[in-house]
Amino acid sequence: AKMNIPVYCPALTDGSIGDMLYFHSFKNPGLVVDLVQDIRAMNDEARTVGRPKKTGMIILGGGVPKHHINNANLMRNGADFSVSINTAQEFDGSDSGAKPDEAVSWGKIRPEATPVKVH
Repeated sequence: AKMNIPVYCPALTDGSIGDMLYFHSFKNPGLVVDLVQDIRAMNDEARTVGRPKKTGMIILGGGVPKHHINNANLMRNGADFSVSINTAQEFDGSDSGAKPDEAVSWGKIRPEATPVKVH
């Protein structure tokens, strides 16, 4: 992690990258991608932030990454800051298109936060 900032991708094995990892494992056995460890690390990192430290989310896109970073902050009663950038709309009921107040209602963003959605 550059500058000691971890980067997580819980959907790494979804789609063609997962297929390439599978094919790569035949010629290079031993590669381990531990998605559970990533989820534990992400949730624990958010959960164990000591007060008065705060957490923030910069979410590019939606879907699985948005879901996981929001859930990690749920473990600490919500993020203090949130910027979501995507093209998804609210009308179809998707998590990607949900407005920040949806995450506030679940405790994923703190009620006193001023979240921003850019689309």
